[in-house]
Amino acid sequence: MTLQSPLVSNAFRTFMTEAPQHAQAWSGAVQGLAGASSLDEKTRALAYLAVLAALRLDSGVPFHVQAAKQAGATRDEVISAVLVGLPAAGIAVTACLPTAVQSFGVE
Repeated sequence: MTLQSPLVSNAFRTFMTEAPQHAQAWSGAVQGLAGASSLDEKTRALAYLAVLAALRLDSGVPFHVQAAKQAGATRDEVISAVLVGLPAAGIAVTACLPTAVQSFGVE
């Protein structure tokens, strides 16, 4: 996925273009954390979706749904990841569900 992809939020696109040094530092940290993780790519992508839903960060959901899908996640796994936070974060996680389901069908 490129920066021009409609799956990339306007906020993140602006961050990348208007603050390239910060974005480069951020990207390095993200890559380093991914490399340090003991989770496989699919599990990490699904866990990330669960965190986005719990924090109600809907704008990142399309990009990360596609990352999970590319890592082999099914539609049902994506839905389950969004909803896994129900007991701890409450019904608010469902706010990300429509975006997640719609994004799964996007190629």
